[in-house]
Amino acid sequence: RRRYSAASYLDLISRIRENRPGISFSSDFIVGFPGETDKDFQDTLDIVEKVGFDESFSFIYSPRPNTPAAEMEDNVSKDIKKERLTILQHKLNELSSKISRKMVGSIERCLVLGVSKKNPGELQARTENNRVVNFATDANVVGKFVNLKIVDQLTNSLRGKLERF
Repeated sequence: RRRYSAASYLDLISRIRENRPGISFSSDFIVGFPGETDKDFQDTLDIVEKVGFDESFSFIYSPRPNTPAAEMEDNVSKDIKKERLTILQHKLNELSSKISRKMVGSIERCLVLGVSKKNPGELQARTENNRVVNFATDANVVGKFVNLKIVDQLTNSLRGKLERF
């Protein structure tokens, strides 16, 4: 059981955002936990919408040995678990895409990690909110922080243009 309520969690998120505008939030989600009702799942979707997570990992519940949940009756059908995961992931992707779209046109401080996985002629960097940005340059900037202008949003990454470093 959680030792906090949804209201206290949302209040904490709100206070953090007041003190650190633009902060990003990430979370892990498990759907189909034993006893999860339609209302419980809807409550999860409501929290996801209110927080607006930048990134997330979501999974279908499966029992783990030696945990309290492993002793509980797994009473949520596989079909319902799959349906809930699809709905949740769609919502999370929608929110992530919305955040990425808002970044287009901005200048982001990024850490250059190395060669792009999509195009060996480009470099890959990560923004402060952990977004992947691919960009072209001849400069030796791997391992350095650079400023990239975000010029496009793709499904799982951003396109950038080197501004200065």
